[in-house]
Amino acid sequence: MFNVSPMIWSGREVAKFIRNCSEEQIQPNGVDLTLGWVYAFSGLGTIDDGKTIPKYDEILPNSEGVYILKPGAYLVRYQEIVKIPTNAIGLVFPRSSLQRMGAIVYTSVWDSGYQGRGIGLMVVYNPYGIRIKRGSRICQIIFVTAKSYGEYMGSYQCEGLSL
Repeated sequence: MFNVSPMIWSGREVAKFIRNCSEEQIQPNGVDLTLGWVYAFSGLGTIDDGKTIPKYDEILPNSEGVYILKPGAYLVRYQEIVKIPTNAIGLVFPRSSLQRMGAIVYTSVWDSGYQGRGIGLMVVYNPYGIRIKRGSRICQIIFVTAKSYGEYMGSYQCEGLSL
């Protein structure tokens, strides 16, 4: 049995592992992630003995950098490049202002050693849709200390870095 007490890192410590992060994004217990790119699903996804990731079509913002999103599900990519340290995991939570607009972002655990521009699943529940500007703070990432025995080496390592 391991005796590891979970510890949430300070926002200042988390910020050391995030590129493209402004002072405004640093919170007491994490760092806000901003909306970079929005994609609509344009194909079927499959999980069986393997997985088939669906195709996505990029949605472009208007000339003012604003996305007009109707109710539905969207893949969103964050602007920031995150490097999860080997002694931590990353957890991402939606900002309450997004929820108050009638939208939410779902995400997965960010494993130790992961590096890249992560993604989330934004679901717009507001029946009138939402207006959201590129660069808006939509989520907050926190780091929790972990007893780790390896680094993430999956197929999503270094995703989104060529953007």
